[in-house]
Amino acid sequence: MDYEFSRNPELPVLVIGAAGVDMVGRLRTELKPRTSNPTNISSSFGGVARNVAENLARLGQPVTLISVVGQDAVGDRLLESTQEAGVNVKAVLRSSEYSTGTYLAVINSEGELLYGFDDMRTIDGLTPEYIKSVESLFDQAGLVFMDMNLPKDTIRRVMSIAHQKQLPVCADPTSQALASRLSPYLHRLRMIVPNCHEAGILCGRQFNPSSRREAMEAAQCLVAEGVQIVIIGMAAFGVCYATSETSGHVPALRSSVIDPTGVGDALSATVIFGLLNDIPIDDAVRLGVTAASLTLQHRGTVLPDLSLEKLYDQLGI
Repeated sequence: MDYEFSRNPELPVLVIGAAGVDMVGRLRTELKPRTSNPTNISSSFGGVARNVAENLARLGQPVTLISVVGQDAVGDRLLESTQEAGVNVKAVLRSSEYSTGTYLAVINSEGELLYGFDDMRTIDGLTPEYIKSVESLFDQAGLVFMDMNLPKDTIRRVMSIAHQKQLPVCADPTSQALASRLSPYLHRLRMIVPNCHEAGILCGRQFNPSSRREAMEAAQCLVAEGVQIVIIGMAAFGVCYATSETSGHVPALRSSVIDPTGVGDALSATVIFGLLNDIPIDDAVRLGVTAASLTLQHRGTVLPDLSLEKLYDQLGI
């Protein structure tokens, strides 16, 4: 490619967005409305930005997290756990107005997401003024990653500072409800990692998530809008990716589904890590799909023993 993925790969990745607690209820029987359902419930620390930050840290990448958690015991434990994984959490704001954010997922016995509910009001504390107050962190970073849980004005401030400092920006649209927040900035993104539905919102048309051809069309649509690297998640059908120079498809690895939360975040972080370390995009995406597969088989949002060696060992199977 004719551009650098980061202005300096040895500098920290600055990750900005949500942190909270993920709760997953896996149904043991068919879902019945208006009654209690037998379910296996588990919880772990989550949030798109926090998950990406932890994955990067476990892979050995310096990373700084900007987020918000409540002034509560859950927030204390979240920060302690994330810091122990290797993430710099000194810029995580503590909110007295809201408790630490929560995401609740209901999945069926096959591990497919049925419903997702999030309470991320805490993230409103990440105001443009707070981002301005920690602007020095942008000077110390080599790359910015953000999720779309951020308020619109905060996204605008992040993009403005990154542009002023010539910092590449990667983004996750996060959900269908939030994806449109990225629309004004597509031409300024180094990388984006949507699923087919989120890509459809950004492209103004629908794409079939089970069609490799349509997923590739989605990727090429976003490249035409100015995004330099596009990675389209297709769940059980793998990943399609495109740049102005290349494109490809990586099928999903066969694996049992234990917990689907955090899978896309493992993909994003691993691809970023790969590209930061001069791994060709085709290989970086394969490593990302492998990380996603391993995370899918783990009860929790981040694989605790994630490493480049483990990913290469899995590729060799």
